[in-house]
Amino acid sequence: MEYVKQFINQMKLEFLSLPANVAFARVTVAAFASQLDYTLADLEEIKVAVSEAVGNSIIHGYEHASDRFIRVYASLTPDAMEVRIEDDGRGIDNISRALQPAFSTDAERLGLGFVFMQSFMDSFRVDSVPGQGTSVTMSKRVGNRTAQFGLEQ
Repeated sequence: MEYVKQFINQMKLEFLSLPANVAFARVTVAAFASQLDYTLADLEEIKVAVSEAVGNSIIHGYEHASDRFIRVYASLTPDAMEVRIEDDGRGIDNISRALQPAFSTDAERLGLGFVFMQSFMDSFRVDSVPGQGTSVTMSKRVGNRTAQFGLEQ
């Protein structure tokens, strides 16, 4: 039998590649995620991951062009959220190199965005085609805090 995800809610957001929209995306996705039982720390990690992905689209994908669009899709299941950030920018020609800590195509950047996304989310995937854009898909499960503290019912 094939497993089918049971979505309880979904959203789609599209906005211009303006730096001000990094904050807009992060708080919108966090507000959407707050429908699940995430801790404040979980929500902060989701916000950082979304900020990094949207920032990458603006800085690297669109090279600071402010007239392009970024799309954010988020889906909630009973125990997790999946979020996908897409752009139609220049793409990544070597994903494994781009995922290395401290690698950046912008000399003024630390190159830690993908590191933060990977460490703050439970799953992380980058798909990209040079000249066609990049898609970053991440998910975060809701933690079972009662089991962590030996308080199972």
